[in-house]
Amino acid sequence: MRAEAHLWITPNPKGATLSPLRRPRRLPTDPPMTDMTASSDSRAKRNVYVLVLAQALLGAQMPMIFTIGGLAGQSLAGNPCFATLPISLIVLGSMLSATPLSWFMQRFGRRAGFFAGAAGGALGGAIGAYGLYIASFPVFLAGSFLTGIYMSAQGFYRFAAADTASEAFRPKAISYVMAGGLASAIIGPQIVKLTATAYVVPFLGTYAAVIAINLVGALLFLVLDIPKPPVPEEDAPKGRTRRELLATPRIAVAVICAMVSYALMNLVMTSTPLAVVGCGFETDDAANVVTGHVLAMFAPSFFTGHLIARFGVERIVALGLVILAGAGAVALSGVQLEQFFIALILLGLGWNFGFIGATAMLAGAHEAHERGRMQGLNDLIVFGGVTLASLASGGLMNCSGGSPEAGWAAVNLAMAPFLVLAGGALIWLVLRPSDEDGKTA
Repeated sequence: MRAEAHLWITPNPKGATLSPLRRPRRLPTDPPMTDMTASSDSRAKRNVYVLVLAQALLGAQMPMIFTIGGLAGQSLAGNPCFATLPISLIVLGSMLSATPLSWFMQRFGRRAGFFAGAAGGALGGAIGAYGLYIASFPVFLAGSFLTGIYMSAQGFYRFAAADTASEAFRPKAISYVMAGGLASAIIGPQIVKLTATAYVVPFLGTYAAVIAINLVGALLFLVLDIPKPPVPEEDAPKGRTRRELLATPRIAVAVICAMVSYALMNLVMTSTPLAVVGCGFETDDAANVVTGHVLAMFAPSFFTGHLIARFGVERIVALGLVILAGAGAVALSGVQLEQFFIALILLGLGWNFGFIGATAMLAGAHEAHERGRMQGLNDLIVFGGVTLASLASGGLMNCSGGSPEAGWAAVNLAMAPFLVLAGGALIWLVLRPSDEDGKTA
């Protein structure tokens, strides 16, 4: 029999006295070790390695598409206000895919869901390439929409990292997987530089590279080791309804902070290539700015989990919101290339702390049997906000004030009310009595 203390009390065979002994060797009949021990995280660490590689390789397509999507849209769309519509369609596809993908993974497992995501990315890249080849904006938009299936699947990498992790390792697992984006930040824009003008049709080579990335990267999931969720018994707990989940204060604030962090990052990043080129710089300059931004998004992930464990998730989310506000302030100070770099680096840092912190907060606020319902609902709401931000980005950038400088200012000013919303929600949560929060991280 295993005890929780380091010293064991074993009865003397003669029944005379009790003597303290060292912890005995485990027997085959002993119960399994709890998930709080370090050895139990061996499977989780293996899965983290796989997911980090997937984030690095498959994730490279996202900075690629976000770098050229608006520029390609601007060349195909008749109205410049619709230049960022391809990016918006990606996010819309991600939003609409979130709930079905979450259900699919709950039923068939993470591996099947991630294969489906890679298939969506490859198909979206193929249709997008065809749309560029025939110079059809509607076909190009259809490819962008299907690319959203991959973007949605990628969003579940962070939750998959937590599936087999102990409570202590969970925030670190999430942040390590997000850190895989550091490599994608380098790989993606460099591929853009190599492929954007590889063919007569601009950006066609980039979309061909997207297809190859999905086909090759999908092979990583063959070694992913996350068990399929067990089929619930008829008398198994059903968990809270979606309304009850969202009424839980900790869940509501986590969703709000995740949505605001991601939406504001997307709002500004979507317009950045248009603003950089519109202010007189080159496409390569825009790619370099995006590289700096995506590096800043993922580089802190090596220690974000440790910061959460040390200082608490609420403080890290608050720090993220403050840094996002700083990004807007720098962007409003001017349109020199160094100001673009600094603003976008701060934007990436703010997203990292705000979004990873909110994810860790959410992961500890619901039960395992509520996972499919809550994670799908979360990403539906988060990417719904991101879709609206992406749609607004093109209109603010190209149709506000009549100049790239005025449009860029409008994009960054739009951040303010949403930062106030998320900051107010976080302060409200911190000031509430802790025993009313329900399940906490």
